[in-house]
Amino acid sequence: MTLDRARLRQKLSQAEPIIAPGVYDGLSARIADAAKFDALYLSGYGVSASLLAQPDNGFLSAADMQFRISTLCDILQTPLIADADTGFGDLVETQATVRAYEQAGAAGIQIEDQQVPKICGHIPGREVVEQDAAVRKIAAAVAAREDPDFLIVARTDAREQHGLDEAIERGKQFHDAGADIIFIESPESEAEFAAIGAAFSGVPLLANMVEGGRSPLLSRQRLTQLGFRFIIYPVAGLATTAAVLQKTYADLATGDVEQARVSFGQLNQIVGFGDAPKD
Repeated sequence: MTLDRARLRQKLSQAEPIIAPGVYDGLSARIADAAKFDALYLSGYGVSASLLAQPDNGFLSAADMQFRISTLCDILQTPLIADADTGFGDLVETQATVRAYEQAGAAGIQIEDQQVPKICGHIPGREVVEQDAAVRKIAAAVAAREDPDFLIVARTDAREQHGLDEAIERGKQFHDAGADIIFIESPESEAEFAAIGAAFSGVPLLANMVEGGRSPLLSRQRLTQLGFRFIIYPVAGLATTAAVLQKTYADLATGDVEQARVSFGQLNQIVGFGDAPKD
């Protein structure tokens, strides 16, 4: 289990951005861990899809996520930031979620301001709670952590419903409430990313790069220039896996598998059969 939260916090102030790919189960986590990223990101979208075969629409429970976090942190050497949707309830329940994630081994937690049931941040139709209620929830999350290096990522989805100015204002209020990283979900142009960066000088900002999502895909160099310190790719691995599975199963349904795959020996190595032949 990795609990090197202090190192991750320290990296937020360094010049190079933190790149965190999305993981969603044990196999994806092992493969990402071996790639030596500074952090990994456990998305509700990925867990909902892989565990429940359901969309990211509020189907996951706090217990589902806590179990997945605990399982992954037992095998990881890389700090894990974990999605907690809306905190899974009111202020008291949000504080319980923070403690549960911290005890399970996560390096940080992400909490958003959507109404319940929430939906994926790149799907139209999101609605957010009142700003004061959102700020109180972030303040409650900050107060609940025991390890001061446990990161609180505060996300607002207000851009779609109320516009960029209110989303930025919510982000500022979240930072004042003690959030460590500000996440303004789904800016819709490079100019909006630039406006966010300009509004938060010196504040760690998170950029969410979703292939085919509402935001443009910007290079990490450009995002760094604009002031973003934490860049996540939450569904890159999941989408690639889904494409390979679709092709493989379609091939099996009609004949032989022609697509090159990881060999059985290589797979044994990945999952932990240390003495297995590599082929």
